[in-house]
Amino acid sequence: MEAPPAPANFHAVFGISLNAPNSPGGAMQIDVGGDSIVGETPSSDRSAPNLGDNPTHAAILPSNSLVFVPSAGSVLPGGVDVVSSFTPALQSLTATGLGAVTTTPLPLGSLPVFVNSTQNGFMYVANFGTNSVSAIDTNSNVVSNTATVGTNPVALAEIPNGLKLYVANQGSNSVSSLNSLDLSANPVTGFTGITPVWIVARSDSQKVYVLTQGDGQLVTIDTATDTVTSSLPVGAGANFILYDPNLNRLYVTNPATGTVMVFSVSGGANDTPRQLAAISFTAGSGPCPSACLPTSVTALPDGSRFYVASYQIAASCPDTFVGAGSACVLASLAVFDANNFAQETTLTLLTDPPFAANLTTNQYQYAVPPVAACAPATVYSPRTTRFRVFTTASTDSSRVYVGMCDAGAIAVVNTTDNNANNAGGSSVTADTLVTDLPAAFSAGAIQPNGEPPNQNPIFLLSGQ
Repeated sequence: MEAPPAPANFHAVFGISLNAPNSPGGAMQIDVGGDSIVGETPSSDRSAPNLGDNPTHAAILPSNSLVFVPSAGSVLPGGVDVVSSFTPALQSLTATGLGAVTTTPLPLGSLPVFVNSTQNGFMYVANFGTNSVSAIDTNSNVVSNTATVGTNPVALAEIPNGLKLYVANQGSNSVSSLNSLDLSANPVTGFTGITPVWIVARSDSQKVYVLTQGDGQLVTIDTATDTVTSSLPVGAGANFILYDPNLNRLYVTNPATGTVMVFSVSGGANDTPRQLAAISFTAGSGPCPSACLPTSVTALPDGSRFYVASYQIAASCPDTFVGAGSACVLASLAVFDANNFAQETTLTLLTDPPFAANLTTNQYQYAVPPVAACAPATVYSPRTTRFRVFTTASTDSSRVYVGMCDAGAIAVVNTTDNNANNAGGSSVTADTLVTDLPAAFSAGAIQPNGEPPNQNPIFLLSGQ
């Protein structure tokens, strides 16, 4: 095994992609400084281990030494459920390759959908199918313990001090509190939310925040007593919550209402989230005049800006490269000032290459035909995609990335006024689309040009 990268200067982002049914999913590592792919699976050696079928999520250890990917393969005929792990590529501007994939098998029907950990010795996995959480020993890659939780767990959050693990149980409308040491349960008092979908922990370990999709609540749980201390409305259909530890904020996206809400969580045992902004993405709004569905958000660690990834579906595509006779997906990234919430710009996310362009007319492709497997369901299950577009920021605040499932690519946005890809490092405007990096080739049907199609990115993960 290669030596793990040094955390102090580790600048990489990982993309996780779906593949054709009964074919291994894909992972790719992007070097932040070079805007290049430095490692990816599936391996060119088809006899070597790869990710499992139907990957669902990803997490990296605090040491940046291993990336874990759960795959709910048993939703497919003959499929198996596994958690795969691999060592990131060495810090480099050139392709050095990912470490060999190691597979931890889970019982058939486990349907692992989420992984999370704030400690290096264990990775925890939520098993949607068996209503359980398992602890994987990261030294041996074997399951060391499993505990029963509520029905259909879909998200996890271990508090930073490593003492407790919280589980959002979508099917039973509940939250479980487990002691990380032995996965023993603690009673949670006062939780009444419907369809919890996401959960995050505050950096001081005193609070966790649960997002409920069914009744649209932002629920605060005090970790000392495991008691609900507040519940604020965010609208039914909310799908994702981001905790920004630098500004002590929560960002909540709601594609059903076309809204992004921002809350301050300043700290302290008695703190209740305080709403700072509600940004509309409905028709006629600034971020998206034609109405968009915001699905994820990321914030720069330097505290200057936050970014909202959204998309819209056009029944008759306005992009001439796709054609008015077809439907299409238009993905975009809205940029906001984190201090005053003013919109700075909105970026379209396709470039040439790899997408079409007519240099004579200076027209570029900005939409792609929809892919059925990329359409999110009203209520998540391992058979569906959770995010049609997903965004994350690099830890050095120099880049933002957007995974576009339908496009089979990850957009790279330069957030500074200097782009290393330009000759001589010449200056460019901040928040500029640099390139689109194609996901690994799929094992699916061959395209008309003779090449296999790209896989479909569903989740992005930034090195810590």
